[in-house]
Amino acid sequence: MATSTRLISRLTLVTGGGSGIGRAVCQRFASEGASVVVADIGEESAKDTLGTLPNDLSGQGHMVAVVDVSSKESVKRLFTSIQTHYFHPPSVCVNAAGITQDDFLLNMAEDQFDKVIQVNLKGSFLVTQAVAQALVACGAAKGSIITVGSIVGKVGNIGQANYTASKAGVEGLTRTSAKELSRFGIRCNCVLPGFISTAMTDKVPEKVISKIKSLVPLERMGEPAEVADVCAFLASDDSRYITGASIEVTGGLFIG
Repeated sequence: MATSTRLISRLTLVTGGGSGIGRAVCQRFASEGASVVVADIGEESAKDTLGTLPNDLSGQGHMVAVVDVSSKESVKRLFTSIQTHYFHPPSVCVNAAGITQDDFLLNMAEDQFDKVIQVNLKGSFLVTQAVAQALVACGAAKGSIITVGSIVGKVGNIGQANYTASKAGVEGLTRTSAKELSRFGIRCNCVLPGFISTAMTDKVPEKVISKIKSLVPLERMGEPAEVADVCAFLASDDSRYITGASIEVTGGLFIG
């Protein structure tokens, strides 16, 4: 864990904070002094994350929030509860909420496609918009919005037409957001994980994992904490001249 205090007194919102990369981001941000809003559709998993966080250094404290990022009403309620609790909006946001509903293109149901786009792409749009609107309204001088994409959004992946489309979409969303919001001091960047060990990959058979590892130049799966490290960099002033970027965290997978 980091001993840096780069994020002290920053209010940070992490969607999908109840597990995987989102949980690791919450832990990393809290370790750097941030106050963290752990937002997830599952209240119990968000509470579990909250229980692992060290106390923030500013005394604002952390909080749990239940949100369905695909619903504008739910996102609106989330921001109302954050403003009520802290009296100001988050200056850092990580869009880590995401789902998969894999199937081959020839078999994929319309509902499978729609659900993944609604959570991964529309959800990132709704939360990004809400953060930006809140920051602009209160005249905040700076903010950092980080969206978790995926390397498969660039290269495609068999059985994931919906997921790859959603992750390609968030990169386009991020680039346009960066162009529009830079004049308000809000930076927008993407992190593109490769194959990371999470609950999603726990279901993958061992022989498939071995095959995946053989494709990665660093010869191993990534850890959620390694993605969180990059998110912490993008959240901090260390990345103050970076916006509209996509940073690959893949162990070298698909170089070039």
